[in-house]
Amino acid sequence: MNQQGARRGQEDDWWRQLYGEGGGEAAVGDAPERGAVRDAGPADASDTLDDRVESALRAVGAPEGAVPPARAEPPARKLPPPPEPAAPIPLRATGPGSRPPAPTWGMPSSPAAEPVALPAADPDALDELVPDTVLDGARYGSLTLRAASQRGASARYRGEARRDALLTARFGTGRHTLILVAVATGLPAVEGAHRAAQDACVWIGGAVGRSCTRLAQDIRTDHRDALVSGLQRLTDRTYGKLRARALDRGAAPENYTAALRCLLLPADPDCRTRVFFGVGAGGLFRLRDGAWQDLEPAATHQPEPFRFRAERGRPGDTLLLCSTGLAEPLQQEPDFAARLAAQWSAPEPPGLVPFLTTTAQLRAQGHTKDRTAVGVWES
Repeated sequence: MNQQGARRGQEDDWWRQLYGEGGGEAAVGDAPERGAVRDAGPADASDTLDDRVESALRAVGAPEGAVPPARAEPPARKLPPPPEPAAPIPLRATGPGSRPPAPTWGMPSSPAAEPVALPAADPDALDELVPDTVLDGARYGSLTLRAASQRGASARYRGEARRDALLTARFGTGRHTLILVAVATGLPAVEGAHRAAQDACVWIGGAVGRSCTRLAQDIRTDHRDALVSGLQRLTDRTYGKLRARALDRGAAPENYTAALRCLLLPADPDCRTRVFFGVGAGGLFRLRDGAWQDLEPAATHQPEPFRFRAERGRPGDTLLLCSTGLAEPLQQEPDFAARLAAQWSAPEPPGLVPFLTTTAQLRAQGHTKDRTAVGVWES
């Protein structure tokens, strides 16, 4: 046997002596096998790590003094105390039966609050879902149009659908091009109110679209008597269809209805007449020389009178058509009106995102309804 084989045999003997023949401890209750090492209790000889290393080196034939010097222990470091655990983050339950309570005065007080819950969806009527926010705009000739509709803080908190509906549509071509903007608001606390608002916008839009050539001609020639009678007839037909739809849905006709307000804007740059018409609550304003003017037509003694007004746009003017969610703070909060006027008095019309920020998200304490705004800038 060569020297390398002899040394390997000595190593194997040493390992058998140290750990036993079986390479580990015997199981409890088993008889010790031949060559197995029993625990004989504490020994009198020292049993430090250095002693064990020296013994191992002797077993493999290492020369005397080959034991490496003991390594000095590093000085103990004083560790900083562990940080205090952070407070747990409160979680809101979102499962069945966890509908949030009714909002209190501590809840967000304006539509700038982020949405909390989505409205309930009907799998057989997904086309009736209403998005939280819609935004649109255009530019024709001397006018710039901006339109936005956003769910109010109260509806966002309760998981209710936006009751405001918004329609922007272009009909006709060339000098007969006519732009319609319709804003409708369903009744509060009524099932299907958002559907009634959508139906009102769609039906008035269809009626105007089918009559756009005649309407554009009447606006261009300032034939106001014809405009009043024609638009009132189209509006009455729309409300007649709403009553019929209520019967189809098994709803009370007085509940399946909506406030409806519209603007007709000729795209012809030579025609600056802007026509307003509609029924129900909302607002019509003009921003001129940094001050708001209320253009709402005077109401008659009827409960829901037809309203009509024609105005000629002047360079620098801004026309605002809106739902009650924006009309009320504009009429009741002077500071709100001043901030909105300052935002809209810039030399150029705002882009879509700034328009949404200033109209739908400008704070007004206690005003949490849906907000829909249509702004027309005259250049």
